[in-house]
Amino acid sequence: MIRPGSEILDDRGRIAQLHGVGVQRVGERWFAWGEDKTSGPTFTAVACYSTGDFDEWRFEGNALEEGDGDLAGDRIIERPKVLRRPDGIWIMFLHVESADYSAARVGYAIAERPEGPYRYIGSERPLGNLSRDIGVFQEDGVGYLLSEDRENGLHIYRLRDDYLAVESIVVTLRQQRNPEIGYESPTLVKANGRYHLFGSDLTGWSLNDNMHASATALEGPWTDWSPFAPVGSRTFDTQVSVVLPAGDGFVFIGDRWLPDDLFRSKTVVLPLVIEGETATLAWRDEWTIGELA
Repeated sequence: MIRPGSEILDDRGRIAQLHGVGVQRVGERWFAWGEDKTSGPTFTAVACYSTGDFDEWRFEGNALEEGDGDLAGDRIIERPKVLRRPDGIWIMFLHVESADYSAARVGYAIAERPEGPYRYIGSERPLGNLSRDIGVFQEDGVGYLLSEDRENGLHIYRLRDDYLAVESIVVTLRQQRNPEIGYESPTLVKANGRYHLFGSDLTGWSLNDNMHASATALEGPWTDWSPFAPVGSRTFDTQVSVVLPAGDGFVFIGDRWLPDDLFRSKTVVLPLVIEGETATLAWRDEWTIGELA
């Protein structure tokens, strides 16, 4: 039974480090890669878990561990997302930062198995742009990177064929009320021929009503941004991390950040309804993934 907002423990009885999580379906299980906040904001590892029901989580090991350069212990590594290339190789994407958040780069790592270990390749500012919170999307073997650029907006990039660099900008989206900026913590899914994009406002650790837009083509036109949870709920006090298809529905996973105790920040898992141009998130005290079958 999934109880949103309760502490998630792994099979070792430890708090699952699912912060800023990325998730992919692998066979009968979902694999998840999260920020290990053992050291607070600075980098310790990217932890890998798997689950069959989003209730019980198995620790698969550290997919990526502290090293040197971008992966040094005084650096910040956030938003681990993973895609499997058509050739079967797994690529991990990372928000790579310096302690003062001036780096604003996207990093790439590679592995033969979803749980890793991943070999770090390097980082870039895609096409010279700032890159902070990221998301990924894949369709027909083509990979896409979603990247928040504080100076220009939220970019959807097409990745190079090897997924290890950005090739071109597909579209850049901005807010209606503040067209100079976009949304952060982006995630994208497709349902019934429409693309659905979700993101969080730029309010730091403070929570906000996350937003949603949709389109029939990645290039747009996109609908106006609108809240997908009750207005004023601050998306049930979460920041969206990922939305993913499951059964006949969708799963929303968000973070309840505790800035003074990031290690214990809770992960909230809720069912999400997508119909036509709209998406709706409602609170559930408890539910099961079987309800989406």
